[in-house]
Amino acid sequence: MNIATIGTGSIVDAMLAAISEVERVTCTAMYSRKRETAQPLADKYGVDSVYTDLEALFADTNVDAVYIASPNSLHYEQAYRAMEHGKHVICEKPFASNLVETESLIALAKQKNLFLFEAISNIHLPNYAAVQEQLLKLGHIKFIQCNYSQYSRKYDQLLAGETPNVFNPQFSGGAIMDINIYNIHFVMKMFGAPESVTYTANKHANGIDTSGVAVLQYPDFIAECVGCKDTSSMNFVLIQGEKGYLQVVGGANGCREIKVQIGEKTEELNRQNRKNWFYYEWETFRDIYESGDQQRCHELLAHSRSVMSVLTSARKDAGIRFAADQA
Repeated sequence: MNIATIGTGSIVDAMLAAISEVERVTCTAMYSRKRETAQPLADKYGVDSVYTDLEALFADTNVDAVYIASPNSLHYEQAYRAMEHGKHVICEKPFASNLVETESLIALAKQKNLFLFEAISNIHLPNYAAVQEQLLKLGHIKFIQCNYSQYSRKYDQLLAGETPNVFNPQFSGGAIMDINIYNIHFVMKMFGAPESVTYTANKHANGIDTSGVAVLQYPDFIAECVGCKDTSSMNFVLIQGEKGYLQVVGGANGCREIKVQIGEKTEELNRQNRKNWFYYEWETFRDIYESGDQQRCHELLAHSRSVMSVLTSARKDAGIRFAADQA
């Protein structure tokens, strides 16, 4: 599978490092508005072509799939255009700005019989699968707590009067879309869609959420998802059942280690032997692509659609509107 990248941020660097370890996945092209921002990455990973024109990238017959890691508000247009040119798409989280855009992308992918993936890493991790396997030991689940908080250097810029993309409603930024989304994917891939969602946020004067707590109400339990970009915290997931509890050390993002406490007995699990956890999602995408498994792709798309429905409802509950919502 030959891929091209859109974007030159740190996540692209980390992704390229991961796929360099994944057999039969090669980055053959990169796009950036300015060649000088992409060239160092291209040189680092031996990428042959650097484009400053998206149409030229989409016309490259050596590219099978396009990986999109541009600002959130650009995901929809770039993914749509890539698929119009017959390219498969792997789009960074969040998948799009809202549910309308997400449904439009999914419809086009199905119409053109193309693979479309949301690059949300945690649900593809071996330790995530291990958590699912441990749930029965906990008995009846009653409460879930997730906290993924990471103070952003971009927050300092916001406080200084600037408006970086990640804190800009015009670019579909904010804490729930950038960081709390990991918690929400973690919970929903395991337990499905909640009956309802509320979102209480700390908001900047421009209306964006810098931190907040989403409460997902299920028939028999509550899931509390905290995501902060204006403070740091001990990151964790706690799944509490009537017979015991499970802790994901380090939080929902990397699922680095699992501890299961049943009575006086503690069990520790770790099935991940790679430091760069992006490896696992790319291995999944490659396998689906090579096997032509549209059903598996559509199952993942249904999950991404469900998550985006919750994200859109949560933002509405908190009064957070993006420029993309006006469409």
